[in-house]
Amino acid sequence: MVFQYGVKETEYLKAKDRVLGAVIDRIGHVERAVDADLFSSVVHHIVGQQISTKAQATIWARMQAQLGAVDAESILALPLPDLQALGISLRKAEYIRDFARKVHSGEFPLQSIPCLPDAEAIRALVSLKGIGVWTAEMLLLFCLQRPDILSYDDLAIQRGLRMVYRHRKIDRKLFEKYRRRFSPCGSVASLYLWAVAGGALPELSDPAPKAAKAKKRATRTPE
Repeated sequence: MVFQYGVKETEYLKAKDRVLGAVIDRIGHVERAVDADLFSSVVHHIVGQQISTKAQATIWARMQAQLGAVDAESILALPLPDLQALGISLRKAEYIRDFARKVHSGEFPLQSIPCLPDAEAIRALVSLKGIGVWTAEMLLLFCLQRPDILSYDDLAIQRGLRMVYRHRKIDRKLFEKYRRRFSPCGSVASLYLWAVAGGALPELSDPAPKAAKAKKRATRTPE
């Protein structure tokens, strides 16, 4: 399953911003995988914090092989040391167990999250241990497929904005200008900014000062 969007969203963005429109035309349709199961998505994101994508995939494959269905019951049935043995730190294992316990007991009403507006859903998700604003935003985009998610805390989004619009720095005020411009199709704009940041248009360089780029390379995307 991939994030669903089409001509309606791309034509809206192209009408609002000719520079991004040219990027959309050059890159074409972007496919990004989504996971429709919110419980497993939360666990997957906790697993992936502060590690490489490759390491996340390896650990996730082990977890799926060990548990079968990644749900509250299977997590709680697995002793904490066995969960850690899959390659997860003690802190992450505790976060995952705490999340599973709260869902299983009904303390955290997971089934209500898809019914909440974006801001309320984010507030609810960040109440969980190990979930920050960036992670909550990514869950809304890559699980719930919310249409208007553009994350200031995502370093690749900031990089994409710098590359497309030739800014040396993206501060909050400048970011908000673009967020308002792209709304209500911020999620599709995010897909294209990520693609640019990942090298989809090799002729676009990052105009950030060298010292800033070195610092950002040493800093992982925040959770």
